[in-house]
Amino acid sequence: MRLSQMLFVTLREDPAEAEIPSHKLLLRAGYIRRIGSGIYAYLPLMWRVLKKVSQIVREEMDATGAQECLLPQLQPADLWRESGRWDTYTQAEGIMFAMKDRQQREVGLGPTHEEVITTIAKDMIRSYRQLPVHLYQIQTKFRDEIRPRFGLMRGREFIMKDGYSFHTSEESLKKTYQDMAQAYSNMLRRSGLEFRAVDADSGAIGGSGSQEFMVLAEAGEDEVLYTEDGQYAANVEKAVSMPADAQASPFASFEKRETPGTETIAKLCKFLKCSPTQVVKNVLYQAVYDNGMTVLVLVSIRGDQDVNQVKLLNELTKLAGNYQAKTVLFLTVPDVEAQRKWAAKSLPLGYMAPDVADDYIAGSKEVNSKFLRLIDRTAVDLTNFVTGSNESGYHVVGANWGKEFPLPATVVGVRTAKKGDRAVHNPEQTLQTARGIEVGHIFQLGTKYSQAMGATYTSEQGEEMPFIMGCYGVGVSRLAQSAVEQSYDKDGIIWPVAIAPYHAIISIPNISDAQQVEVAEKLYNELNQSGIETLLDDRDERAGVKFKDADLIGIPYRIVPGRSVKLGKVEVVERATHKAHEILIEEVNSTLKQWIDAAIK
Repeated sequence: MRLSQMLFVTLREDPAEAEIPSHKLLLRAGYIRRIGSGIYAYLPLMWRVLKKVSQIVREEMDATGAQECLLPQLQPADLWRESGRWDTYTQAEGIMFAMKDRQQREVGLGPTHEEVITTIAKDMIRSYRQLPVHLYQIQTKFRDEIRPRFGLMRGREFIMKDGYSFHTSEESLKKTYQDMAQAYSNMLRRSGLEFRAVDADSGAIGGSGSQEFMVLAEAGEDEVLYTEDGQYAANVEKAVSMPADAQASPFASFEKRETPGTETIAKLCKFLKCSPTQVVKNVLYQAVYDNGMTVLVLVSIRGDQDVNQVKLLNELTKLAGNYQAKTVLFLTVPDVEAQRKWAAKSLPLGYMAPDVADDYIAGSKEVNSKFLRLIDRTAVDLTNFVTGSNESGYHVVGANWGKEFPLPATVVGVRTAKKGDRAVHNPEQTLQTARGIEVGHIFQLGTKYSQAMGATYTSEQGEEMPFIMGCYGVGVSRLAQSAVEQSYDKDGIIWPVAIAPYHAIISIPNISDAQQVEVAEKLYNELNQSGIETLLDDRDERAGVKFKDADLIGIPYRIVPGRSVKLGKVEVVERATHKAHEILIEEVNSTLKQWIDAAIK
């Protein structure tokens, strides 16, 4: 492609709306253009990158025996109501674009396709003889993000590969799950990315187990915890660890003490001269279930620990049946305005004890009249501990479970693991931390959707059995931008060779020099004919402008037919290192082919 004929506009300044380097660079280099909030046009250079990523994804999927298809983006609400996710996606998470057609039928733009694919399997797969089956697609998805940001990282419209498998046994599912774990690792390795596979929470997708594939980058929204021995890695929502041992309590007997201005653990421990490991803090949450019931949740946890809201949400979902519900729509820390709707009297916030009285709740049809009391494992074995007294300005010291306070009946593990904690698999290993961008996620769904939607097959014994399912997603457009976030410098993008829009760019320093133009045209034709995708910068611009643009757009190799053409040579500059080589014109093709082949192995 000749740059003079391409839709190619670069910017010298960072766009105001761009927050992270990759977003700035893709806009400046003319890869994408913002059309609306979280909505971007993929311009010619970006589209070439996306096609290359898609092709790598497609090849790895096809190698596992998965079959490509294309599913509808417009999905009937009735399917989502069958699975029980319509309210979750339109109200709780609120990420589905929902609307009504002219017949007043509710439909949504697909953020994911479990319901659609399960319906297809229900209609078409009758017998165990047809299983296992694995279908995938690469297409545009839609999610109404609360705060679209970071360009293609968190947009409202994006390209994704999603795949779904159907099985007769857990063993069969686990084989495909492992095949996908390997395929995803291959995809990221072939794309030239540094990544880490980590244990993850299944979230609204559901299922028994899941794994995320994180591209490591400082701008990553996710925190990854891992051990140096390579035996453990998980995102912070899922990670487990052993906390530091609790220190011995300095309080030998129970008493109530005045502790003014100690609403926080740090202030309390400074005032009492004690360790936060000997404090039981009691954190209040408000959960709203899908039947409209509000439940006030009191979590007792060791003072040096924080509640992981994802883990807490999972525990509350398990308890949904106790409130005649299926799932949690909202989980929040109730502010003053929220408390006014259910509090019978002002709560002693910052000074609550594990046994704070239920009569603080003005019960109703919409609000459960009793606190749901949970205790994290870190607080169970504490003795002579410090906690609130249910009176503002006062705490108690020297308290014990089963004596001054009843131990909450429901013990949970909802603490947030953090850097420096000891690893569960080997206490000699401590957790390290890194930032990551989630570009892939694989799930073992089990029978969550097949049971809800009545999708069954006839087993070898003649029984009707629900499909055992798996689900596997890769963010194609997110992966492309994450490559930029991982690899750039002060001059611009540094694309991995495998997914760069072009392998090489020929920058003619002086288009008035006939010899330079002749050599450039010759190399341009030869390289493209031999499979080396090459751009020709034949614009009537100064050499410095051309070189800056070449660096900005990140093409791996820049070929400059400058003064050395008189000696039968051209300069070839490696974008990643800025290393320059003088190469004989007749050896440029073979040299570049050798470099490219080595880079994309």
